[in-house]
Amino acid sequence: MASAGGSEPGAEDAAKTAEGVYEDVMPCDKMELSQRLAVEELITTEASYVHNIQLCVSDIRAHLQKKQLPDLDLEGLFSNTDDILHVSKRFLKGLEATATQEHEQLLCISALFQEFKEEMESVYKIYCASYEHALLLVESYRKDPRLQEEILETLNATVPHTGASDLSFFLVMPVQRVTKYPLLLGKILENTPPSASAYPALQAAVRAMAQVNANINEYKRRREVATKYNKAEHLTLRDRLARLNTHSIAKKTTRLSRLFMHEAGIVAKTEDREYDDLEEKFQCVVSSVAMLKDNVASYLGHLEAFLLSAPHKRDLQIDEGPAQQYCHLAEHLHCTVFPEFKRRLERLVCQPLCSLSDMLVGPQQLVKKRLDKLLDYEEIQERKSETGSVTYDEEAAMNTYLAINALLMTELPRFNQVALQLLGQILCSLSALQRDLAAQVLHRAEKELEQLPHGHVPLPSFWKMVEDTLQQSSTQLRTFCQTFETVTPSPVTQPLNPAEERKVLSLVSKHGPDKLYQVTSNVSGSKDLDLTLQRGQIVALLQSMDTKGNTSRWLVDAGGTVPEGLCLLANSSPIARYKASSLGCRCQPRRAAQREGDIHMRHLKLPGPRWPPSAQLSRWSLASPSQPGVRGR
Repeated sequence: MASAGGSEPGAEDAAKTAEGVYEDVMPCDKMELSQRLAVEELITTEASYVHNIQLCVSDIRAHLQKKQLPDLDLEGLFSNTDDILHVSKRFLKGLEATATQEHEQLLCISALFQEFKEEMESVYKIYCASYEHALLLVESYRKDPRLQEEILETLNATVPHTGASDLSFFLVMPVQRVTKYPLLLGKILENTPPSASAYPALQAAVRAMAQVNANINEYKRRREVATKYNKAEHLTLRDRLARLNTHSIAKKTTRLSRLFMHEAGIVAKTEDREYDDLEEKFQCVVSSVAMLKDNVASYLGHLEAFLLSAPHKRDLQIDEGPAQQYCHLAEHLHCTVFPEFKRRLERLVCQPLCSLSDMLVGPQQLVKKRLDKLLDYEEIQERKSETGSVTYDEEAAMNTYLAINALLMTELPRFNQVALQLLGQILCSLSALQRDLAAQVLHRAEKELEQLPHGHVPLPSFWKMVEDTLQQSSTQLRTFCQTFETVTPSPVTQPLNPAEERKVLSLVSKHGPDKLYQVTSNVSGSKDLDLTLQRGQIVALLQSMDTKGNTSRWLVDAGGTVPEGLCLLANSSPIARYKASSLGCRCQPRRAAQREGDIHMRHLKLPGPRWPPSAQLSRWSLASPSQPGVRGR
């Protein structure tokens, strides 16, 4: 009994010891099991995710592309899923390779996340920033029965096992996956003892992926701010006035006063040399693109005017010889060479240049908005230094400036680089097109030149022939002009009465004989204050414009006392130049190059405006456009 009774306490002690050991071992085994399950969850869910993205790219998008639906924006829907798939495949391959590293698996997983964090951030931030736009497209397609039917038919044909009712089922997967990485790593970390060698590495991996998500969210916020402000608004004056209110007027007034204080040196500007250099380079790109657009348009217009002279359309009646060959060359240039050159120029230069110009509008608006927000930021910072606090709206305004500034600092260098590359390619295309045009014109001209009589004449002899031809043509032209002067009838000379002879002498003494003209037909005033000139009356032309510079009226002196003798004469009035004799009052007409009733001097017959009487020359007025003449009291 004693022995038996003594053995019971020993058994109880052994049982208590075994129970304590079990309690110590079981938590460790449970933590290890949970850790292993968390690792398996990371790998299996990554494999499922890659499979679904592969379906989205290879099956769904490819099936929709074959339908060739014009209203379906596949690029807007799927964004950069190709890049995400490429990164995810490589990442999954690395995760699966860690399964062979039994004791080092956690260290390998941590290192893998550190290796891929930059690539993940670069591809996922682009996708997440455009995800809202993709959802808007999906929502718009739901309202179009035809498109919705096509999308459902594609989903049923490619992924019937998923039961997806629209594309948003797949489009949300990349957004969900990148936000789940810190949670999966955190679950592994929770089931890893702090004393484990992989614990610090897992902590670093969790922080890295959390930072990736924070950076993606910040990039998305900056893009939303940029989208809000980089739209070029074409508002009418009424729309702009409708937008005015007390708040907007106060804000614009504050900005303007701040800008004036900057220019006056009252307050210091916020200096940012790095940004200033980027903006200067961007503005240089903007001005270069605008100048190139103007130059290309001007070049094309001048080239068209040069090549489309089309002498073959004139009625020269030349059937053979050098002139006919030149006509053939000109016809070929303007009917064949130039249209083809213009078409290629539009496609290879003008269209890319216009696209580049359109691309610059958004950044220009953002640069302009940054300046406005900078003025607000400086004002708020100054108020904050005085009061020590800011309101919620002021804090939001400061964050808006910081977001715009950070986005420009990140994107402007890449934008400038891409814009310069495009500009260089456009200039190379323009140079190549000009070389091709010159080669075509030269080749055609050489073919025509070979058929000319002087095609093989030495150069000195050719220039001698040109000079002789020009001299001969000049002689013929002079002879023709002299013959024309001889056979052209002169204006009919009107006899002068004694009063007119005295007036002629007075006009000669005041203005000289070269200023005298004779009216060749009656000019009647049609309204009050109009003067009437009779046929044969002599006037002195003082200047070929009126007192206000209008060349459609001439200032003349009709004789008599000043200012009554001064008046305005329409430049379409029938007058002819006269030469007055210094020995008497006879006035002989000088032979004119026009027929009677025309103006000797060459002027456009413009019906000038009706000028009101001047205070100084109160008796002057203008002739009616329909009845040109001289007006006065």
